[in-house]
Amino acid sequence: MPRAPTQAFSMSDFSSCAQAIAEHARELAARGWMPATSGNFSMRVDDGHAAITISGRDKSRLGPDDVMLVDLQGRPVGSTARPSAETGLHTQLYRLWPQVNAVLHTHSRAQSVASRLFAREGVVRLAGWELQKAITGFHSHDSVLEIPVFPNTQHMPELESRVAAWLDDGRPLHAYLIDGHGLYAWGRDMAEARRHLEALDFLLGCELDLRRLST
Repeated sequence: MPRAPTQAFSMSDFSSCAQAIAEHARELAARGWMPATSGNFSMRVDDGHAAITISGRDKSRLGPDDVMLVDLQGRPVGSTARPSAETGLHTQLYRLWPQVNAVLHTHSRAQSVASRLFAREGVVRLAGWELQKAITGFHSHDSVLEIPVFPNTQHMPELESRVAAWLDDGRPLHAYLIDGHGLYAWGRDMAEARRHLEALDFLLGCELDLRRLST
């Protein structure tokens, strides 16, 4: 039986989130950033719930019916559908930061290649780029923006623990890559999350170009 919500939630809020997720997923899938049903998007519905893409759905054709409700432990609510296998990574961010209201994960070519190239170093250090200012909290190209690259695993609690360990070291976290996988970015709303995602994808592409041109 589907699990009933432990607290009331607004169906209109869920519907609005599902519509927004579907629209933005289709747009980014059209860029080739979510091939072969990859990627997952979510939005916070309220303090106890999030809307997230159902596992295995074609993001280029995503509709509101391809989005489901989960609680902040990643458990389905009111549905027998299976949420994204990486739901725990989304809900971890909502539990960590109440101000986060949208989480986006894509697999663009630049993101995927950069995740492999920088995996040994464990981090991509972005410095000197004007577009770093697209990331909330960054006001100058003189700053250094670190994007960690975590080892890939099919065991989501292991990835969650790596995120927690990074934060426990006192290091700021604005986004992260997973080796051979893609990029996670988030924001206070869908517009900010998408701005972060697009800026970081562009910067990762620039870093790849610099590496190629310097060889």
